[in-house]
Amino acid sequence: MRLHDLKPRPGAKHRRKRLGSGESSGHGKTSGRGGKGQSARSGSSIRIGFEGGQMPLIRRIPKRGFNNARFKTTYQAVNLDALNAFDEGSVVDETLLRKAGLSNGKAPRVKVLARGELTKRLTVRAAAFSAAAKAAIEKLGGTAEVAA
Repeated sequence: MRLHDLKPRPGAKHRRKRLGSGESSGHGKTSGRGGKGQSARSGSSIRIGFEGGQMPLIRRIPKRGFNNARFKTTYQAVNLDALNAFDEGSVVDETLLRKAGLSNGKAPRVKVLARGELTKRLTVRAAAFSAAAKAAIEKLGGTAEVAA
């Protein structure tokens, strides 16, 4: 077998649908677009759920229940092992964490979690701490301050 002998498996290649090429082709006259109307025009595209100006189903049915997503407080998680990047005795706050690239997320607040092991005494200022993280920071003689 050589390169010029290679060809795709039977049925793998389809002919392009040739629209508007005579009645006998099966795709003549309206070229598979039906009769007249918006969908028969060139450049037409109707968004999903559009019902021709009629009030769409999703807006007709009643909405029930409460969704807390709008009021949820979101935190960017930073683990203890990441805090080892800072010098002994330094004050670590949210701006310093973001500058160091340790909390690059969209969440507006930072929460310190207890994954990994902290080896340096630090003063950490964050919006929230897990109980285990706070205990680990204070065990080394550091302080965990909740910033407003």
